[in-house]
Amino acid sequence: MTGVELFLGGIAALAVLSLVVKAQARVKRARLAAEITRAGTRPASLLGPVLVTALVIIGVQWFVITQVADRVWWWVALGFPALVTAHTLTKAFTVMQIGSAPGRRGGGRR
Repeated sequence: MTGVELFLGGIAALAVLSLVVKAQARVKRARLAAEITRAGTRPASLLGPVLVTALVIIGVQWFVITQVADRVWWWVALGFPALVTAHTLTKAFTVMQIGSAPGRRGGGRR
């Protein structure tokens, strides 16, 4: 083999290597986009159960406010759903990370 053939072979090998790296990056980007899409559609699928639960809570609150004279039950009927909602919203807004943590692979120091 001549020097020109070795040079062209090296260039071809680098071109193939760059195509492989770019393909891996595209696959990783596509997986991340698919994971984000799945995470984004989950709340929409919960719309029906959320509305039914809200109607049940509203019905119980309406019953307690209109039929029960004791003010303690008013506080229970209005306070308990507020506590559950606060817990759920706090949990939903604090878990925001999708995928793995940024950084090096392997997790060790070098």
